[in-house]
Amino acid sequence: MEIRILAPTGALGAGFPVESLERGVALRPHVIACDAGSTDSGPYYLGAGQPKLSREAVGRDLRLLLEARDALGVPLIIGSCGTSGRDVGVDLVADIAREIAREEGLGFKLALIYADQDPDYLIKRYDQGRIRPLHPAPPIDVNTLTDSHVVGMMGVEPIQQALRDGAEVVLAGRASDTALFAALPHAMGADPGLTWHAAKTVECGAACAIPPRPDGLFVHLRDDHFDVQTLDPSVRLTPHSVAAHTLYENANPYLITEPSGVLDTSNATYTAVDEWTVRVAGAEYLPGDTYTIKLEGSRLVGYQTIAIGGIRDRVVIEQLPTLLPMAKEYFRAKIRDVFGGRVDPDDIDIDYRLYGRNAVLGVNDPDRDRPVHELGVLITVTAPTQAVAHAVATFVAHASSHLPIPQYEGLASTIAYPFSPPEIDRGPLYEFTLNHVVEPTDPHEMFRTVHEEVKP
Repeated sequence: MEIRILAPTGALGAGFPVESLERGVALRPHVIACDAGSTDSGPYYLGAGQPKLSREAVGRDLRLLLEARDALGVPLIIGSCGTSGRDVGVDLVADIAREIAREEGLGFKLALIYADQDPDYLIKRYDQGRIRPLHPAPPIDVNTLTDSHVVGMMGVEPIQQALRDGAEVVLAGRASDTALFAALPHAMGADPGLTWHAAKTVECGAACAIPPRPDGLFVHLRDDHFDVQTLDPSVRLTPHSVAAHTLYENANPYLITEPSGVLDTSNATYTAVDEWTVRVAGAEYLPGDTYTIKLEGSRLVGYQTIAIGGIRDRVVIEQLPTLLPMAKEYFRAKIRDVFGGRVDPDDIDIDYRLYGRNAVLGVNDPDRDRPVHELGVLITVTAPTQAVAHAVATFVAHASSHLPIPQYEGLASTIAYPFSPPEIDRGPLYEFTLNHVVEPTDPHEMFRTVHEEVKP
């Protein structure tokens, strides 16, 4: 038995060369699958329900994939639609797909799988003790489940059911990246260890290629191994680059947890077939005792205004460790004075991040004590409303540009701003609230599927 899988790119909207897709189509895949989302870019996209990549970029990729699916007559599976996998993301991608179908004269049976979670359902499972933390996880209570926007990360089962019900195009909400590629081979009876390992290998497209790029990979999944190959002859794969991808987004380089169990790659082997192809064998899938669905939650915590500047004065740079704490205390008094007690200084966060001195690694920076001659300064003001954040940022930015330098007499200029005005409203700020799993009664109960016929 051979099952062929086309993974055209690492994320819908990230792009891929048309020539690579054509090579993949010529290899006659049984399924085309593509991820469309992630939490990599932070909690904003889940909290706000906004996509990271533009409608135009998503539409460009989706148009080519729908045309390829139509030519082949095979399923197209896309998961974590709209970046976060929220219901609004599924509806957005579905709207783009319908628009493309009208323009290109395409018809297909469409399944939409929604992953937003009902707070009442989550509270019920919480009260039953069937929501438990992963490590590390913040403490939660019932309020966390009601004031966050929560999605569940589906496994293969809802996708497989949609295919059994006749879907030709599946647009899913938040989903395990690997589930998108494992769903059809798993249903066709392929070895589960090889299936999940192949899915893990191609989940990000050509991210494991040399050099990594927004492009695709192709899998030939057979009884005792799978071959993974690039779709662009100018890039290559090596056993090392393929094996290294098991490290990506995993705490353990050998064990990859899925809703139904764990992929164990401890005994996997990686052998170069040629410059573009690696043969993989030996992984084992260990079914779990309990089926779990990962929960992801995000909630609004405030609004931000920022100012970006720079310092190129050795004397000023040397004084900053003393000046910035003093400035923050001054701003607390200023907030009380300006707002007349209507705004609590404890509700305002004023942060200075000094790029060029420990801004990325902080106290863990091995070069934290090295002398610097130039600093980039990111001032961030976070407040309960955008109006307050902006108002505070105006006097913070102004006062920060004239910090009192003991070595200088008169008014000194400390921070230079490249923009006028320097204050930039960044909008709402969200935070992740959940790193937990729930134990459902069955793999389908947390997800809702809607079928429709899309006509040319």
